[in-house]
Amino acid sequence: MASYTIRPATLRDAKTIANIHASVQDTIYSQLVPVGYAKGSEPAESGLVFWREAIEYGEPQVQVAVDDDGKIIGFVGFDRSRDKGTKPTVGEIWALHVLPTHWNTGAGLALWDAAREGLADEGCTQVTVWLPLGNERALRFHELAGFKRELNSARTVPVGSFRLEEIRLKRATG
Repeated sequence: MASYTIRPATLRDAKTIANIHASVQDTIYSQLVPVGYAKGSEPAESGLVFWREAIEYGEPQVQVAVDDDGKIIGFVGFDRSRDKGTKPTVGEIWALHVLPTHWNTGAGLALWDAAREGLADEGCTQVTVWLPLGNERALRFHELAGFKRELNSARTVPVGSFRLEEIRLKRATG
């Protein structure tokens, strides 16, 4: 396992974060969505505005994983749950992405630990994450981190002109 420095994102990191987000989403969707349907999924340019504002305003909070060479190889965005009707003590992982070249190296776990600690510091006792049902790698990662599937939470979301099934997973922050 490699070691990574986890730190709060800065505005200078926004472009790298948007590029990682777009790259990982492309990798995931290429496995889940039929060819041609994912057109219109979020390109790095449009994601740049979102991540720049998130970093500037802290919604969601964003942490990055930096390797020994000083290169950002992943990030996590987390904050209160966006789901209607949830208690203020429920947090959410809005995004957790690591470049595929760094999968299985401990970067995702380090980012998850930072998010869990950040959410606990904010008074969150529970944390949720929404994942595509077909993304077995992400589902396995989160289940190994202690998340449990909420079977009655399935929803359908558009990815370009395709509709993708997602499920919410939940666990305690402690």
